[in-house]
Amino acid sequence: MLKIEKLTKKYGDVKAVDDLTLHIAPGEIYGFIGHNGAGKTTTLKSVVGILKFDEGEIYIDGVSVKEKPLECKKMLAYIPDNPDLYEFMTGIQYLNFVADVYGVGADERAERIRKYADIFEITDDLAQPLSAYSHGMKQKLAIISALVHEPKLIIMDEPFVGLDPKAAHLLKGIMREMCDSGCAIFFSTHVLEVAEKLCDKVAIIKGGKLIKSGTMEEVRGDESLEAVFLELEE
Repeated sequence: MLKIEKLTKKYGDVKAVDDLTLHIAPGEIYGFIGHNGAGKTTTLKSVVGILKFDEGEIYIDGVSVKEKPLECKKMLAYIPDNPDLYEFMTGIQYLNFVADVYGVGADERAERIRKYADIFEITDDLAQPLSAYSHGMKQKLAIISALVHEPKLIIMDEPFVGLDPKAAHLLKGIMREMCDSGCAIFFSTHVLEVAEKLCDKVAIIKGGKLIKSGTMEEVRGDESLEAVFLELEE
């Protein structure tokens, strides 16, 4: 579903991402781990078409992000670490706006909005302006907006930041449900316990370079993911 081939992104003379290759298959939850400044967000923004990259290629379901960016964006959803939503809109206006962008029909959007708003317990808040939402509520709305068009690929940057424990638990269940239906999820996280329990595969990046990747068993061996990460970071 997602193929990152020899991706390199520079800022001046600094390589934020250096010759990165990763493949995420349909049905996989793939965790992306690294310290601050390791290159995680740069990679994710390159995948979703926010950042242009210097070398390499990125393919979404076989389509080149460089050559057909709009076609790629139609297939994916992106949840940034700090949702920057249109605060002059109400919650329902924002969700309908996103549904319009992706061409989601009236019946489908109504059903999906109702389903996920009920799950995250913000149905009663959808009539309120986003300027009145807390960070956690904005995060929930961003998640719902990412699910409204049933994307083939979901890219998430620290999706659990700002969520209360119940909402985080619900999101983990939704992520597994989406992947069981054939979606692929690629997400960065600092919460290693979540990655260890949730992910099918994981990649560790340091200084822009991939230093270890594979199934959870391949990456951690007999140790915990935290122990492996700390050893590799030394």
